Amino acid sequence: MEFNYTIIYSKRKTATISVERDRKIIVRVPDGLSNEKINEIVLSKEKWILEKLNHNQKYNPNPSSKEFVSGETLIYLGRNYQLQIVGEPIDNIKFERRFIISKENQANANALFKEWYKLKAIEKIKPIAKNYAQHLGVAYQEIKISEMKYRWGSCTAGGNLLFNWRIVKAPIFVLEYVIVHELAHLIEHNHSDDFWNIVSVQLPNYQKAKDWLKLSGEILEIDF
Repeated sequence: MEFNYTIIYSKRKTATISVERDRKIIVRVPDGLSNEKINEIVLSKEKWILEKLNHNQKYNPNPSSKEFVSGETLIYLGRNYQLQIVGEPIDNIKFERRFIISKENQANANALFKEWYKLKAIEKIKPIAKNYAQHLGVAYQEIKISEMKYRWGSCTAGGNLLFNWRIVKAPIFVLEYVIVHELAHLIEHNHSDDFWNIVSVQLPNYQKAKDWLKLSGEILEIDF
């Protein structure tokens, strides 16, 4: 069977294949690898690719947008918090067991919330990543928060960890799983049994997080 896929070349030693949640197939390969060899690798994973393409976690979300009016809820760390619009001027966003923004910022709420979530993502992710990196005995270069549609995280060939800012909407045990998942790729660059053994040592109940993403991940894709 022939697949349409995108090839990404980099200074890496092994080839990996991923199927994004929009069903796009990404093949990451070492610089200079021939097209014939790449196609051979892809065909060798035909059964796995078909399973991923038909997985019910692969979806194309078409959510409705927030109106940013009082009483609406926004999710943060797995919980829903109400939004309150107030008349007095407030810089940016105030969070006190609820989200509070001023009426004058209501029209710009989408951009304000996106920046707030990005800041909270880096604030929550950095100490967790540092802790688990020490447990795993690995070192990463930088942690970056990115606009990663259809992915929760990524580990680059240069040792950088990239995370989708939307993951900070998920419960903390899910956030930990995504972080450990990417840190484990600093040891194993694929999803072999060895890879999952590394994850399970750090997070024995990691399957709970995987199941949460499978069932509820779509709600994280919504900007607001």
